[in-house]
Amino acid sequence: MLLYKSVKNSCPRISCMTLKEKIHKQAGNIRANLEVADIAFVSLRIIIFCGGLGWLLFSDNPSETLGLVEKIGFFFAAYSVLIYIWLLLSPEMKKSIYGFALIFDLLFASLLVRQTGGFGSSFFNGFYLVTALYTFYYGLTAGIGIAAIAAVAYFLSSSYGFYELHWTDFLVRISFLFLLAVPLGMLSQKLKNDKLRIETLNDDLQKNLDELREVQVKLIQTEKLSALGRLTADVAHEIRNPLTSIGGFARRLNKKLLQGSREKEYSDIVVAEVDRLERILRDVLSFSRETKYNLEYQGINTAIKEALSAFYGICKEQSIELEEKLDSSLPEILIDRDQVRQAVNNLLSNAVDVMSKGGKLTVKTYMEELHDVDYIVVEVNDTGPGLPVEALNLIFDPFYTTKEIGAGSGLGLSICKKIIDDHNGLIFADSTLGQGTSFKMYFPYQSVENGKRTKCWEFTKCGVEKSEGAAHMRCPAYPNYGRVCWAIAGTFCGKKVSGAIAQKLGNCKKCEFYQRIAVRKDV
Repeated sequence: MLLYKSVKNSCPRISCMTLKEKIHKQAGNIRANLEVADIAFVSLRIIIFCGGLGWLLFSDNPSETLGLVEKIGFFFAAYSVLIYIWLLLSPEMKKSIYGFALIFDLLFASLLVRQTGGFGSSFFNGFYLVTALYTFYYGLTAGIGIAAIAAVAYFLSSSYGFYELHWTDFLVRISFLFLLAVPLGMLSQKLKNDKLRIETLNDDLQKNLDELREVQVKLIQTEKLSALGRLTADVAHEIRNPLTSIGGFARRLNKKLLQGSREKEYSDIVVAEVDRLERILRDVLSFSRETKYNLEYQGINTAIKEALSAFYGICKEQSIELEEKLDSSLPEILIDRDQVRQAVNNLLSNAVDVMSKGGKLTVKTYMEELHDVDYIVVEVNDTGPGLPVEALNLIFDPFYTTKEIGAGSGLGLSICKKIIDDHNGLIFADSTLGQGTSFKMYFPYQSVENGKRTKCWEFTKCGVEKSEGAAHMRCPAYPNYGRVCWAIAGTFCGKKVSGAIAQKLGNCKKCEFYQRIAVRKDV
């Protein structure tokens, strides 16, 4: 009984809240679609209705005429109410609704003129009001059409009383319809164009602000990583010396202990843990220090084969099928072979770790176009358990790991990302739970022949080739990627903000150099 009362009392509240939400949502739609012309339409209808009442009260006309005008006024009030109910229910259909309103307004004006004297009626001004208002709303072309329709309606509403008005007077009245429509239509068109331009500028401004926020976030992240790198490097250096001493003495002591003894077992554990800590320190130092890269044009397959050679044995032991699909026709690209080998090694190591009970490991190389730039892609796929979506957003963060505590440092993929960033490339991860994970490393390719053509700094005259200071303060596209700068230091660059000249601000697709190179292809 209490439950019934509780449900009974709560239902009206739920319905009431739902109704309030619907009303609030509908009010928001109406406010979003409200324009100056809408206010003008409402005001004009109120003025016409009030003026009609005044005319009925104070005019000196036969009762029969007054009765007919009263009926026409009722018709006007009825369809006006219905139109605004329709508008309140479907504000997004406003343009179509006003089209119906135009038909009824012309019919109303025609009936009013017809019943109050035809060509001699003072209500012919109603055609001017209809033409002016709807021309302002629909624009020049539609306004001229509305003026022509109003002229025909005025002619037909005269009850063919041609003798009441000289043809020259009739033409003057008709011409005023078009004299209203043309300037008002032009003004309306200009206002619409200005409004569209303002909206476009606002959209561009919002996009630029969003891009600035993204750059700011990347700057903050870069500073955080830089501070973290300095801290970890200092800590690693402080730990490494005593750890080296502990490891050295532990290994010497381990050799002198008897096999099978408890002391030997403890010593083995100490040596294994020291080895693990030394690996973590190497990863930390590799991540935190600024590596000197030896970039040369060479084939990427060589570095991949060198990395793969270290995993043939362990793949066989773990029943992992290793498939190589290396495209031998790929051109040479600008890479540091040792660093690329380390990045591939980290990806292979992670793949082998997640397939301890067997699976399939596939390594591919191929060329792919992305953002109007050719990339050499290195793809590593495994058939492991996969990663959840929330993990994919964090896997490149330092010290983040999905492995058990003690099984990894959480720096392998961060080092991969750092290596790819230093090669001006991109790295993406995709994973499906229960099916496996795929990593793709994109290395930009600019042919030697293409590099001899006009470069971005030559086109824009930015002076990057003359800039003074350290090399890292220069544009990342200089001097090797002058034909694909938007992917190296611009909108489509995936690395941290760098370079004193190219700051990745703005949309590169709007750049004249991008348009000439990627779109028109005439430079």
